[in-house]
Amino acid sequence: MPEVSGNGQLILLALESVRAVTGPGNRNFREEILRKRFYILFVARGKDGQLRKIPIPVHYAYVFVAGALIGVLGLTGIARSYMRMLLKTSQYNELRAEKDDLKTRYTKLEQVAKERDIQIASLGSLASEVSSLYGLKSDPDLVSAASPDKVEDGQVSSSMNRLYTLKDTALSGATTAGLTLGLTRNLTTADWVRANSAPNLWPVEGPVTGSFGERIDPFNGEGAFHSGIDIGALYGQPIVAPAEAVVQFADFMGGYGRAIVLDHGHGVTTRYGHLKSFAVFPGQHVHRGDTIGYVGDSGRSTGPHLHYEVRINDVPVNPHKYLRVTYAHVGGFAAGS
Repeated sequence: MPEVSGNGQLILLALESVRAVTGPGNRNFREEILRKRFYILFVARGKDGQLRKIPIPVHYAYVFVAGALIGVLGLTGIARSYMRMLLKTSQYNELRAEKDDLKTRYTKLEQVAKERDIQIASLGSLASEVSSLYGLKSDPDLVSAASPDKVEDGQVSSSMNRLYTLKDTALSGATTAGLTLGLTRNLTTADWVRANSAPNLWPVEGPVTGSFGERIDPFNGEGAFHSGIDIGALYGQPIVAPAEAVVQFADFMGGYGRAIVLDHGHGVTTRYGHLKSFAVFPGQHVHRGDTIGYVGDSGRSTGPHLHYEVRINDVPVNPHKYLRVTYAHVGGFAAGS
């Protein structure tokens, strides 16, 4: 027996198997032991190193190993459950952060929408005031849009359309034409646009020397239909466009001599005959008051003057009902007869 020193020391001398027991009178016991497998645990006790044997059956070891495996598996499951819980907690925190961010953005959008409604209401009020100032028909949508509490999409569209229309009519000269013609009571900007597109500006300033309709032909003394009016003017005097138009023709035209035809849209055209020269070319867009040519005596003419026609769908009409304004050479408009 080996010596063992120290108090309470354990010496594990694992004997793999006890297969035989010595002694002549222990045969049956020996056979019983041989049929079983077990481990012996030696424990050293005391300072004298005495040993104590503790036999441990093999199936106890199997139970211990099985228990250890079950414990490991259980701990693994607990660890996995804990990890899943951590992952779900992280996802929840992310969703909560996204919710807070969306809530903040929504609040900002509400504020922006409220500010937009206030701006639109201000624009609607401005459009209404401008319309009232010029005597135009009031728009109920614009009036209700002046209250910023609740602004509908239709009111926004109406306000913006009215403002853009006022701007366009001011830039195109339709506002000036409407105000000059006295179109300021219970009318709309569309009336201004129509007035601006109508050829109501005198192309030259001068006396009417030949009227519209039946007259005596100055060349043969016979009765003839005069499709326009003759306006007496100085040779080389500038001729201006009576309204917005596109130059349809600018060339020599039989008895008209050098002639210009302007297309004002909506089937309205104007003709200018006996010109000295041109200041425009076909296809050119001209504005109201632009110089298009110069007075002359080309073609079948008795002297310098302008032959002026207004046609509706190519049918001559009396220009007198359109001639409402004369162009002032100082740069503005003045009422004419």
